Amino acid sequence: MDDRRAFLRFLAASPFYAGLGLATPGHTQAPAAELVTKAGDALDVFDLEGVARRSIPPAHWGYLMTGVDGEATMNANRAAFGRYQLRTRRLVDVSRLDMGVELFGTRYAGPIFLCPLGSQKAFQSEGEVAVARAARSRNTLQVLSTVASCSVEEVTQARGAPIWFQLYTTQNLDYAMKMVARAEAAGCTAVAVTVDLPIGRNTETLSRAIRSDTRQCTACHAAGGSSWTTRPMVAGLDLRQVTSNTSAALTWDFVRRLRDKTRMKVLVKGLESGEDAALAVKYGADGVVVSNHGGRATETERGTLESLPEVVAAVRGRIPVLVDGGVRRGTDALKALALGASAVGIGRPYIWGLGAFGQPGVERTLDLLNNELRLAMAGVGARSLKEITAGTLIHKA
Repeated sequence: MDDRRAFLRFLAASPFYAGLGLATPGHTQAPAAELVTKAGDALDVFDLEGVARRSIPPAHWGYLMTGVDGEATMNANRAAFGRYQLRTRRLVDVSRLDMGVELFGTRYAGPIFLCPLGSQKAFQSEGEVAVARAARSRNTLQVLSTVASCSVEEVTQARGAPIWFQLYTTQNLDYAMKMVARAEAAGCTAVAVTVDLPIGRNTETLSRAIRSDTRQCTACHAAGGSSWTTRPMVAGLDLRQVTSNTSAALTWDFVRRLRDKTRMKVLVKGLESGEDAALAVKYGADGVVVSNHGGRATETERGTLESLPEVVAAVRGRIPVLVDGGVRRGTDALKALALGASAVGIGRPYIWGLGAFGQPGVERTLDLLNNELRLAMAGVGARSLKEITAGTLIHKA
């Protein structure tokens, strides 16, 4: 333990790490001597962030924390929550609170789910498998990325229950269908096709972090390097003529084609407008995810919470609306639920837990956020998710 503390103090003092400037906006990193040394000591997700920042290699930390361009959209995701206040109610019997949520016939312990995020072995040696074990222990939905470090089969086995699969189509839509068929065969019950990166993105923070990291890529990646073409999900596909894991030519017709080819539920991930939400319903989507890729897609300067109401209005209750982006507190999740979300995704916070302490860190992330949500529900007099309504919030002028 003393050796670990000494190592963390060394990293905290390193100008190499300090020079990256990759802390969460609005939060000062604690000195290494004040960092928690076990997952259970974390009082909020930012305690886990501090440990993870000093445990994860610089380029990998840059990959996790980057936005696009000037990162206005990433910051807008967080700022949007601050424009709403909770409207408390008193003398309501909140001795029994039901935080459970049902999505497509499966019941989960709470509405907070684990978003797809690629290359999780870049943050901890077990990667997505450790996350799956945490999701199993907390009965939480896990969505697996196409560019995951671990295969869909081993993650499903570790989860011990069906997971969802996030799809990057590649430029070859036949390959997309092969990956979908593999995910379905592995037991996945839903596929979320990501549509917010048609021609790539400008991740400046990542690029700066890579320049600062002088390690050889093979120090933490297999000999094939860090390219998405080496990921387990694309094994067996001939990618010699494929240069991108997304397609600039993707249209709504693909959603209809996908709906016709799989028994899994089909969600469209990356929508931010009412018009697109209405089209998702028209073309047969079973659900939508309001998302801007954690501020890593288009630099709109608009938070997903700001986009959520128009998507909910356009869907008119016909399909579930999920949302992610900037969630750091249980009160954030409550605000999203009050604005009509069926479930609320987290990305960076659970990876902070993973990078800090592995599976126990992910479990602690979920425990912290779910406890904050539970306390907030009691404060506003909501005994179940159905009782979290627009009247729960006050919009600040």
